[in-house]
Amino acid sequence: MRLLHTSDWHVGRTFHGADTLEALEDALGALARVVRERAVDVVLVAGDVFDSAMPAGRHVEALSRSLAAIREAGAEIVLSSGNHDSPARLGANAAFARAGGLHLSTAALDPASWRIELADEHGPVAVFAVPYLEPVALRAALPEAGIATQADAMRWAMDAVRASLVDVPARSVVLAHCFAAGVADDAVRVDEAVRLDDAPRDITAGGLDVVPASVFDGVDYVALGHLHSRQELSPSVRYSGAPLHYSFRERSPERGGWLVELDAEGLAAVEWIGLPVLRALTTVEGELAALLADASLDGTEHDWLRVRLTDRVRPLDAMRRLQERWPHAAEVSWIGGASAPQRQLRERLARRSEAEVVDDFLAHVRAGASATDAEAALVRELLARASAEESAA
Repeated sequence: MRLLHTSDWHVGRTFHGADTLEALEDALGALARVVRERAVDVVLVAGDVFDSAMPAGRHVEALSRSLAAIREAGAEIVLSSGNHDSPARLGANAAFARAGGLHLSTAALDPASWRIELADEHGPVAVFAVPYLEPVALRAALPEAGIATQADAMRWAMDAVRASLVDVPARSVVLAHCFAAGVADDAVRVDEAVRLDDAPRDITAGGLDVVPASVFDGVDYVALGHLHSRQELSPSVRYSGAPLHYSFRERSPERGGWLVELDAEGLAAVEWIGLPVLRALTTVEGELAALLADASLDGTEHDWLRVRLTDRVRPLDAMRRLQERWPHAAEVSWIGGASAPQRQLRERLARRSEAEVVDDFLAHVRAGASATDAEAALVRELLARASAEESAA
């Protein structure tokens, strides 16, 4: 069986205010061609199908066209909800869609519904499409489970997956939408590469609520979503990234998905399949006049451009002047000749989580005394609750 692992389509998302729908449809059209050319049996979408819980009508129509093209190319589709999706809206008519080869998984509290039975010439393949798991919602619904973090939520989910495989053995694939890293269960440090990717900031104090890759032990392949750049945590645990660039923070220039091949024994091979990149991401730094005249930048005129201006005096009308050469200049910042250490400090401050901002504020008004453990826990709880309510809206 051949499965194409994708995630984070974010239908309806813009790039610094620019509409990306046409570019996304082009990318997903290329994905449909891959399905036909490489005889892909199943396309996986590991969460964040839409960018909004209430997508516009034209975004729903665009998704429908793309899914129909993939089905016409010959693949079934397994799709799980992410933190940007509305499970109720995305999962509407799931039973009807299943008859047409589109398998929607959105019920976070119903592990039995995650299991999707497929088969090839070697026998059954169980695909477990785990929806995005909100720890606050799970804790309220399952107080006896002791779920406090995303890692706890995913351990609970994977226990259910492994129990299902004990009852009905099969080769297995899991879709999950979370932050995962190759760290020990008791680790608290987060790899800087995860921080730099364009995933939503987490609300835990001091970093990201990370799921150790070891939580996924016991299955043949894990198709992860949530980070927008491709990453390999182990041969069988990977992020595919998004099909388009949605932010300058995304680390990898490549866009595409992982072609996963299962044989009679389980995972046989994984191959990266690239998708066309409509616009590369380019960052330039210097004085405005020098940049506009820089011949070494010839050929970048169609890129998404981020500009850091070092002029001693802030230039007037900089964006308009830049867009005369680079029509897709998207972000301009004036760093005013700041030193490298000053720029690094600014960038570090810009990456603070919401909980870290609150803690810094408390330290400021308390003459250096930051939040107590109890206060930090309360802040995390309230921020998580607000995030859950926003996702469910």
